[in-house]
Amino acid sequence: MSDTVLYLVIPPRAEDLLTEWLLEREDVLGFTSLPVSGHGSSESSMSLAEQVAGRSRRVLFMLHLPLSIAETLLAELAEEFRGGDVHYWLVPALKSGRLNT
Repeated sequence: MSDTVLYLVIPPRAEDLLTEWLLEREDVLGFTSLPVSGHGSSESSMSLAEQVAGRSRRVLFMLHLPLSIAETLLAELAEEFRGGDVHYWLVPALKSGRLNT
């Protein structure tokens, strides 16, 4: 497994900080981010309004990276964003490329 997709889910308050951190890195060539809603049973991390709505606002970052860079990034994220409520998952990228029109 060489290419991976790293998903990072963070609170909106950390979006600008993580965006800047990723943009400053030479080993990250680009990424995608979008607002999402988190649903689940972790009410302790949800505000009262989020508990009533049944969802919490989050920002999803998606990065296509070689596995070695993704692992380095995760280790550094753990240090830089300690206690920042960052959820992640790392999955293999089976195929990628650009479609010709």
